[in-house]
Amino acid sequence: MNPAPTTRSDDPSSTGDAAVTSTGPHVDEIVGVPTDPASTATSDADRLQWRRALAIGIVAYLISRLCVLAGAFVRASQVVIDQRADGEPEDGALDSISNVLTSWDGRWYLEVVRLGYPHRIPANITYDQTEARAAFFPMYPSAVRAFDFVLPGGDTIAALTLNFVLGAVAVLLVGMLARRVFSISIAARSMVVFAMFPGSFVLSFAYSEALFIVLAAACLLFLYDERWLLAGIAAALATATRPNGVAIVLACVVAAAIAIKTKRQWMSLVSVLLAPIGFIAFQLYVDATADESRAWFRVQSEAWSEGTSFGATAVQNTLGFLTSPLSSTSDALTVLSLAVLAVMAWAGWKRRLPLPWVAFSLVIVALMLIPETVTARPRFVFTAFPMFIAIAAWWPQPTRRSPSELSDAGTSLDDDPTDVMNDELSWQRQSWIFTMMLCGAGLAVLTNLYAVFGAIP
Repeated sequence: MNPAPTTRSDDPSSTGDAAVTSTGPHVDEIVGVPTDPASTATSDADRLQWRRALAIGIVAYLISRLCVLAGAFVRASQVVIDQRADGEPEDGALDSISNVLTSWDGRWYLEVVRLGYPHRIPANITYDQTEARAAFFPMYPSAVRAFDFVLPGGDTIAALTLNFVLGAVAVLLVGMLARRVFSISIAARSMVVFAMFPGSFVLSFAYSEALFIVLAAACLLFLYDERWLLAGIAAALATATRPNGVAIVLACVVAAAIAIKTKRQWMSLVSVLLAPIGFIAFQLYVDATADESRAWFRVQSEAWSEGTSFGATAVQNTLGFLTSPLSSTSDALTVLSLAVLAVMAWAGWKRRLPLPWVAFSLVIVALMLIPETVTARPRFVFTAFPMFIAIAAWWPQPTRRSPSELSDAGTSLDDDPTDVMNDELSWQRQSWIFTMMLCGAGLAVLTNLYAVFGAIP
């Protein structure tokens, strides 16, 4: 589709990551030809490296969830203190935390789980009316309903547990994508930065981003492997999950165009035809249920005041932050999000990503900047997940002498403690550690902010 090298010569960490695309037995083993012992040893080493990378990714994800819980605990404690001051019954610890993680958009998704979609939408609807749930796409509520069927504890527990599992799957899929295109070491870094990015708080809220990222990442993986039918199915489900799911349609179009131009693979058009079905089917369903045309668009406009500013809101918030940095949390988040996007764009330019990934990310960013109310926010940046792979591939790695250089010097790594010390004290390593610590703190703070202010329009 869009072949890319599995290792990069300018990536110091790519040593030993050759053959990273091996996902099964070697072809010689299949046909019965004796395998090269050196090749087998390399394959075993790769599998060991990949298991270690996955372990690193999962540990990073678990640590990030603890940061989210810390932020949620602060908000839950504040609510309990207010209840105590007002003489109201106090919620238990579990209820307090779950109320935080199912607040704002989570409440609306649970309304869809419990009530389905409205059969009539009032004129001039506001977000205070339950019929405003028609604005929320169906895949996540459907998944929660299915999970609730098999998991005891109610729909709230089902929603939060489902997202915890989906978040872990999303981390692993990001690692798999990075491994396909770059190397195992870059895959490990991709999983870490993806899991620790402050916008990843949304993986623990009852929001649809976790499911969307899983479906979109699966689609990009299938596109890269030229499995067009599976890519189309994953894309169709993604477009039924969130409004910005339409970004995956362009990824399918670009992948198909490349496949047709380079290999005459007309079968690739299957993914393009299937991709928008989820979005279209949802629109038709809401219209039929509410007995009016363009019902979703009306709810978006009337209840949620979703207009278009084509980036003017982002510019206005940025100017507001520059003139009065401490007056608005919303302005500060806009500027931080735009700064992160700038770094991502730089990294993406330096370490070229497959074109379908670039197309997907560009649409995600465009759809984030176009609305009139809510503009650049960490949780929207988070859905442009291929850019985290670019960050991981671009990030400078610790410089240490290679085995050949040590051999030329007549010493081994064990004989050269200075080499190890230089590696451990390198700016590249410490900057990565400091950044991850900052991300962890940002996760806790952002969790608390979203719990208090919601989307922070």
